[in-house]
Amino acid sequence: MTQEEYKKAAADVVYLASCMVNGQTPDAERVEGMDLGQLYGAADRHLLTGIVGYALEAAGVTDYAFTQAKGKAIRKIVLFDVERGAVLAELEKAGIWYMPLKGCVLKDYYPKIGMRQMSDNDILYDVTRREEMCSIMEGLGFTSTGRGNCDDHYAKAPVCNFEMHHSLFSPYTDEAVFAYYRHIRDKMRKDEGSVWGFHLPPEDFYIYMITHEYKHYSGGGTGLRSLLDTYVYLHKASLDMAYVNGEMEKLGIADFEEANRSLALHLFDGEALTESEQEMLEEILSSGTYGTMRNRIQNQIKKKGRWGYFLSRLTLPGSLMHISYPILDRVPALYPLCWTHRLVHAFFFKHKIFLYQLKAALPWNSI
Repeated sequence: MTQEEYKKAAADVVYLASCMVNGQTPDAERVEGMDLGQLYGAADRHLLTGIVGYALEAAGVTDYAFTQAKGKAIRKIVLFDVERGAVLAELEKAGIWYMPLKGCVLKDYYPKIGMRQMSDNDILYDVTRREEMCSIMEGLGFTSTGRGNCDDHYAKAPVCNFEMHHSLFSPYTDEAVFAYYRHIRDKMRKDEGSVWGFHLPPEDFYIYMITHEYKHYSGGGTGLRSLLDTYVYLHKASLDMAYVNGEMEKLGIADFEEANRSLALHLFDGEALTESEQEMLEEILSSGTYGTMRNRIQNQIKKKGRWGYFLSRLTLPGSLMHISYPILDRVPALYPLCWTHRLVHAFFFKHKIFLYQLKAALPWNSI
């Protein structure tokens, strides 16, 4: 698919998704002129095959790939709901507080099941009960697949993934954001009919959603699904924007929130975009749902310079080393050994990424 073909297919994805979230039937003549193979490629890149499958069905078009994608999206949501229900029931029994995040919440704002596709279940929980959480997950048939900077990963065949968060953001992401979300418990509200379940008020959920999107946008990039989430949420939730604006100023991302909100509303309402909105859309289209390594490295180099970037990859802040190597909590003297292990592991098991990052740091190279 050429760049021009991709842009046309992406525009078709936007149109079809817009029809579905706005309760409209796609124009049959316009749908007939779409290349379904290219349409699938663009939709899949932004994790929107489910909602586009719904749109084609509404237009009277049957396509095997999209039919399968729609069915898979529905089955996955059902499976995720069942497994999440089992996990939360165990947390209730154990007296561990928790709060579902991101797609667990956003999926219910879309008109039909499967329109908002999910890759995993994100849940914030009481990290002081980390070992009990591990026992609960293993008892439910999950396998630990590693620990990230702010979450623990669990997987269960065939496609069920959980990210159990002990914090919403890591200190490595952004100091202002990390400081803001250190006291997230102050903003959480109890769920009705639950002893240990919590949720964020609409404004604070939106603020978190946009802050998370900014993390990706300023890192490796973000895709159309995030823009669609913003559009859908703004139309479903009644927000105190004066409060939102004030909190965004504290986080230092007020300009991004305004630009992102404007683009989402104009794009999915079918309105003309400003020049700056078009430029922002171009960046988003080049990223896909989870961004790219190239974008992530380029953005980091812009912030830190080439050598600053490479040194930041060689040496992690102490707090992040403790997350990657919990044994440091008990034996701090093992820090040099853990640091050496991290480098050796990266070189032998992630050598392609390691060499790509090294190449990016050299002043005579470009990526």
